[in-house]
Amino acid sequence: MTTREYAKIVEKNAPKSKLALNCLRAFLTGGGICAAGQLIFMLFRTAGLDELMSRTLTSATLIAVGILLTAVGVYDKLARKAGAGTLVPITGFANAMSAPAIEFKTEGLVTGTGAKMFIIAGPVLVYGVSASVVYGAVLWVLHLFGITLF
Repeated sequence: MTTREYAKIVEKNAPKSKLALNCLRAFLTGGGICAAGQLIFMLFRTAGLDELMSRTLTSATLIAVGILLTAVGVYDKLARKAGAGTLVPITGFANAMSAPAIEFKTEGLVTGTGAKMFIIAGPVLVYGVSASVVYGAVLWVLHLFGITLF
């Protein structure tokens, strides 16, 4: 059997990609999470909190909901259906940080949860520090030219 014949067999038997449907699911799920965040923010504002406190509490609420849904196994089921839409930064990050800790809780607090909770911390810190330096440099250069964004 030649490589070309093998490729034809693989192509014939491989499941067909549902790219458009997957993109739509991701868009609707991510948009739904963002809309829920906006709703939570508006509820905090309606309750009389100032904008800064409302933003902070909205972020904390979304993180808590993401961790809770991860702990009860709902977030992973949602991610299987919605794909990339569940990677909305704040809930996706909460899921990524809490999933290893929850998964390894049977190994104990120190060697299980404590050790595994920070599996993702290294790459996040490297990216966060690098991005901060780049953003700071861009703002500094803009400031030198008299351009202010804030």
